[in-house]
Amino acid sequence: MNDKTKATLTKYAICVGIEVFIAFLVIWSKGFFTDRAAVNVQILSDAFFVSGILMTLFAGMLYISGEGALLGIGFILRNVVLTFIPMGRMKHEKYADYRARKLSKSKKQSSHCILVTGLIFLAIGILFTAIWHVKFYNV
Repeated sequence: MNDKTKATLTKYAICVGIEVFIAFLVIWSKGFFTDRAAVNVQILSDAFFVSGILMTLFAGMLYISGEGALLGIGFILRNVVLTFIPMGRMKHEKYADYRARKLSKSKKQSSHCILVTGLIFLAIGILFTAIWHVKFYNV
């Protein structure tokens, strides 16, 4: 196995580990195995859905940030801080220059592993919801 494949598998393993940890925290906070099967299926549904949606949203935020959509907020915060620093306005630059500098420094990182594992966990959560709805909803 080459280094690129190992690095990709490591990224996926870390993402799955984080999602399993989040799911475990949800299961632990709701008290799994303390009630009926219907409640346990609901808890599993919640655990997988929460971990999946969090990672999917995190992947979306990484994508938006990587495209430069949040550079304006950083520019404004930087200028606010420079306003209160003596001689800070001497470091002022135009937004176009700031954006070009930040985008040239940024590295395009692939967050596919975060998105894929998040969508898989989200699908498992939806599957548990469907199982609960079919088996236990009107019991």
